[in-house]
Amino acid sequence: MRFDLHIHSCLSPCASLEMSPCAIARIARQKGIDGIAISDHNTARNAPAFAECCRRAGVAALYGLEVCSAEEVHLLTIFDTVEQALAMTDWVRDGLVKRVNQPEVFGDQPIVNADNEIIEMESLMLAMPTKLTIYEIGEKAHSLNGLFVASHIDRTYSSVFSQLGVLSGKEGLDAMELSRTANLDEWRERTEGYALVRSSDSHNLDDVGLVWTEADMREFSVTELRRVFHEKATALSPRISSF
Repeated sequence: MRFDLHIHSCLSPCASLEMSPCAIARIARQKGIDGIAISDHNTARNAPAFAECCRRAGVAALYGLEVCSAEEVHLLTIFDTVEQALAMTDWVRDGLVKRVNQPEVFGDQPIVNADNEIIEMESLMLAMPTKLTIYEIGEKAHSLNGLFVASHIDRTYSSVFSQLGVLSGKEGLDAMELSRTANLDEWRERTEGYALVRSSDSHNLDDVGLVWTEADMREFSVTELRRVFHEKATALSPRISSF
């Protein structure tokens, strides 16, 4: 099964407005990606529409958030159900700085339905670090039976290594994510002991399906992902040379 755990919908202020949940599901199906998750910045409020869009497109779905910690580390939290993801959203929202978004500066944040209709504009600025530590985010994700994955660890910003330098091993990470351009051989030693995934971190429709992770799974679920992460039984698509 090929999957991608890190795709941004139009709700992320940095993503293109063409990234509607239904467009993402349709393109993923066309590109041969079997399972996908949208992981918007600090929210999962487009998860209900995404669930219906994936059902229509015949693509397996999981529901995520890319939470920015107090240390300014980006972290994926991935869930089986819309309800779990929305519970995480409520908790993360309480940890966000209560600052009103400026769409002309940071971008629009539309919450949509499965017919691509805007039902609300998110007013709280999502492109901000939370007051929540890495440890707190991991504990909360696990308490909701979710997965906890370090985002784009090879980047020189917003990654566990760029912000922390070294890890204690007590962060509770289930896996680590390499970006689409990362050289796997260069990161093997530094990530020893952790399962690896490669994700597209798509912000535009053209990015969907460029890279993926592959694993032998009975279904696209948190339980099966936890198993293959534990077994370190993932295979990564080839990297691409540039964005």
